[in-house]
Amino acid sequence: MSRPGQRAGNGPRARYRCVVNYLAHVYLARHDDEAMLGALLGDFVGTADLHRYSATMQDEILLHRKIDSYTDRHPAVVAARAMFPDGRRRYAGIALDVYFDHLLARAWPAYSEVALDAFAQRFYATLRAHHALLPERLRQIAPHMVGHDWFGAYRDRDSVDRAVRRIATRLSRNGDALVDCLALLRRHEAAIDARFAAFFPDLQDYVATRRKGA
Repeated sequence: MSRPGQRAGNGPRARYRCVVNYLAHVYLARHDDEAMLGALLGDFVGTADLHRYSATMQDEILLHRKIDSYTDRHPAVVAARAMFPDGRRRYAGIALDVYFDHLLARAWPAYSEVALDAFAQRFYATLRAHHALLPERLRQIAPHMVGHDWFGAYRDRDSVDRAVRRIATRLSRNGDALVDCLALLRRHEAAIDARFAAFFPDLQDYVATRRKGA
């Protein structure tokens, strides 16, 4: 099922992309306010609603979807999902999305000259300034994101478990299967860390290439 105004998809990860991997998408945006907001909106805005947003936001919304597709197909990500058994693999993508945001936050100085706290506060200010433009679901989430400093919190490894457990309560069924992924994630963390280190520079290159062709 997909929420109204969001792109369709199958399986738990398609339904719950909107609660994970925010930090990576905003980081990969052109670092101006409209682009950063557009990168987040990619999980909340359907094609029929694109006209409501500026050209910059529209570009980032569409790029967000290409990033999702590229990520799902990347060999390192495929290999990371393969570490989970068949009965849990369909849920592994959710846990990996959350964990990848943790890895990005943990190694932030290697990826950005702007401190994570400053980056986060700038984005939170953008959310507040554009409140009237936000789809209803994002309006509900935004105060929690800002109030609990989701971006900064991802530096803490325990935030991964908290986020995944929160998502599991929102699944219509088999939330326990997602929670089970947490133990598997901890078991394979070293190998998954290595996969992320191989994947993320490729993703950065992919985004840069897409921008040049835009």
